[in-house]
Amino acid sequence: MSRKTLQPLSLSLLPLLLSACGSSGLLTTVGPDYQAEPLPAAANWQAPQPDENNLPIAHRGNPANLNRWWERFDDPVLTRLLSAAEQVSASVADARARIEQARANLVGADAALLPNIDSSIAAKRSSSSFGGAPFVWNQLSAGLQSSWEVDLFGGLARQEEAARSQLESRNASWHDARVAVAVEVANAYLAYRYCEGQVQIVQADTESRRESARLSEIAGKAGFRAPGDVALANASAAEGNRTLLQQQAQCERSIKGLVAMTALEEAEVRKLLTEAPDRVAKLPSPAAFRIDSLPARVLLQRPDVAAAERDVAEASAKIGVEQAKRFPKLSLSGNITPTLQNINGGAFLLAQTWAIGPTLSLPLFDAGKRAADVEAARIQYQAAESKFHSKVRTAVKEVEEALVRLDSASRRLPEGRKAVTGYRANFLAVQQLYQVGLGNLIDVETSRRNVLSAEMALKELEQEQVSAWIALYRAAGGSWEEREDARKVGAASSGNGVPEKPDHINHQVDFTGGKS
Repeated sequence: MSRKTLQPLSLSLLPLLLSACGSSGLLTTVGPDYQAEPLPAAANWQAPQPDENNLPIAHRGNPANLNRWWERFDDPVLTRLLSAAEQVSASVADARARIEQARANLVGADAALLPNIDSSIAAKRSSSSFGGAPFVWNQLSAGLQSSWEVDLFGGLARQEEAARSQLESRNASWHDARVAVAVEVANAYLAYRYCEGQVQIVQADTESRRESARLSEIAGKAGFRAPGDVALANASAAEGNRTLLQQQAQCERSIKGLVAMTALEEAEVRKLLTEAPDRVAKLPSPAAFRIDSLPARVLLQRPDVAAAERDVAEASAKIGVEQAKRFPKLSLSGNITPTLQNINGGAFLLAQTWAIGPTLSLPLFDAGKRAADVEAARIQYQAAESKFHSKVRTAVKEVEEALVRLDSASRRLPEGRKAVTGYRANFLAVQQLYQVGLGNLIDVETSRRNVLSAEMALKELEQEQVSAWIALYRAAGGSWEEREDARKVGAASSGNGVPEKPDHINHQVDFTGGKS
């Protein structure tokens, strides 16, 4: 191809290259320019925050200390279960697959801004005759074909913007799925340890009932106890056995649940739960923390809220995509095809052909379809915006509820301990009177049931307090460690990693210790 041919070709490509390298249309960019609005949240929390005096100094007023919060339980069993559950979670796997699909969409949107180049190689042998002797025609050709679309009105740029917002949303949803799985497993583990504590309480009560029944049998045979007292003592012992068996069955069901969540062998789960005797029936102890006093800052830490906001940005960009379809479309196509050919085995001759030219398509009449598509995109934007606002309200509710639960449990715990102490003292006094012949067995059994009820209620309060901390952790957004999580999914340089946080959320708290 001669220099005279290349010069006009280069000039014709310049506008296209400029539009391909830019992030907006060559002439203009139609559609709304999305701007993230302030979160529709109140200025302050209405529920009381955790008592500052009850928080360790390391956690006062510093939400960044949610980093690796699960490890601060200092419970290797819980850490192992959490790791196993995340690896096999269907919701996490689905969220990761959605990231890869969104990344593929973004690659496609970026590719649409650049030239599309294909190559072809062909060989052809044919025979022809025009009323005389036939001749054999051999052809060998290699060609390049290219088609480019000049983004005149920003439709392609808006498509790239929508794809990028979609990827950011899917990435945030992946974080949300991981936090949700961690909370589910932690609550299941907490329920098992709580169940073990209940078994210990019921077992101690059952042994006491059995001993009372044994002594009553001896005293009854000696004529010192009425048959009715002996029967009541035996009935009480049987009731204790029934309650113990019921509670043990509940613990067994909890183990089955942990096996299903983690996909570990049941034998391994049982070994994990019992190999450390000092942890049996011991509730995990979460590290206390204080959330930020400003609701908006806390909500920005939540990956589900960030995902919903990115969905709004995607819907906004799609309005521009549909609007651009109502404007003229300019594309440039060309090809270069050198061909070697000969006839009847003669010398090969080189024939060069090339072609280049623009195509301008003008939408004239579509019976209102394009206009309807724009209106549909606007409705989708309004729906995404409404969903985002609903997500924010739900997030506020969850934080407020978690704060109320934590405050209520903290206030009730001292009263529960007092109740156990009082009922225990009463039971010992009544039992002592009965043993010396100054009381009756009905009063003893009534007092025993009061002690059991108070001890079970106290254990439930302790479990509720830990559960409230877990709920507050979930409501506050969990441990969203963006940079570390990106390394876990894969290396970003290879195209398989999770992208950095989008610019619009660079002010979010990054739990690795600063701002990302």
